[in-house]
Amino acid sequence: MRLIRLWVGNYRNYESAELEPAPEGLTVIEGANGDGKTNLLEAVAYLATLSSFRGAPVDALVRHGVERAVVRAEVEREGRSVLLEVEIHAGGRHRMMVNRQPVRRARDLLGALRVSVFSPDDLSMVKGGPGERRQYLDEVLVALRPANEALRADVERILRQRNALLKQAQARLAERKRGSDQLSPDVASTLDVWDAKLSDAGEMLADAREDLVMALEPQVTKAYGQLATGKGDVTLAYQRSWRGPLSDALATARDEDLRRAVTTAGPHRDELSLAITGGGREVPVPLPARTHASQGEQRSLALALRLGAHVLITESTGSSPVLLLDDVFSELDAARSSALLASLPLGQALLTTAGSAPAGFSPARTVSVRAGRVEAGRAS
Repeated sequence: MRLIRLWVGNYRNYESAELEPAPEGLTVIEGANGDGKTNLLEAVAYLATLSSFRGAPVDALVRHGVERAVVRAEVEREGRSVLLEVEIHAGGRHRMMVNRQPVRRARDLLGALRVSVFSPDDLSMVKGGPGERRQYLDEVLVALRPANEALRADVERILRQRNALLKQAQARLAERKRGSDQLSPDVASTLDVWDAKLSDAGEMLADAREDLVMALEPQVTKAYGQLATGKGDVTLAYQRSWRGPLSDALATARDEDLRRAVTTAGPHRDELSLAITGGGREVPVPLPARTHASQGEQRSLALALRLGAHVLITESTGSSPVLLLDDVFSELDAARSSALLASLPLGQALLTTAGSAPAGFSPARTVSVRAGRVEAGRAS
């Protein structure tokens, strides 16, 4: 899989721009901070995921003063050229097309283009809360199999419905001045239905995440060893927020859920544990990366998580995603930057930088961005 050409219109700070990366190897997009380098990577990733890897709302993607933006790309997939297009409206609506044919559901566009993204915000996967790591796992699951998006969305929908019912039930119990504090039969029966739905979908999602973590661990460990020059091993473990069948856990937690009006057990409370062993430490046991790893180790681990997933997706799908590296040199020291460039996987990669690359580095193509304008690329 590769990106042949990208067009953007009224996207972020671009009125109109076109990017043609090198078909293989690394394309460097250089320019000053604020000129729009990251916006180009974001546009590529948006076509693949229909979301901003910077967490930006839809209206932030549309250039100020206009109502809609267009992102279009020609990609090569399985030897064939595919044209992808998304029209983004400031009000939040989308118009999606594949080869000029409208696509009704967002999930039908997923998988047409696969990307692996590393950005400075990825450090939150290591330093942040469990939600950041769950999101990482779910993104990889969808990249491996787009149908997983339906499972993830189903779990979210069930949780919203169950939590809404818990709030309603809590309010009804609070309104009672006298009498039983038990749920009414109709509310209890409805809650049983949502418990069953959450048990089925929640265990499927947790099983998928758990299998993914087992497959990821050797890939992440290998990538980390290359970036950290062999210092330390990485341990990944998926930790569920319940024991035994989820249906039993939900039944046990029902009183607590009613008291708090939230669901306290399920895949939305699970954790991906990250630990590092060695690295010159006196105690040769796995220690939580979130609290015990240095800043450099945490950055290396965040990048290793992305690179490990990239390799796994490539091996599983038979097609290498487009690798997008945003401002990576500013996040790594010289030794780790050189190690990254030496260990980049085969395929197409785009990298943004506001500074100079490590000595001896020779990209396949270099493109300059100046104040929302893309200058013609040059081969190295």
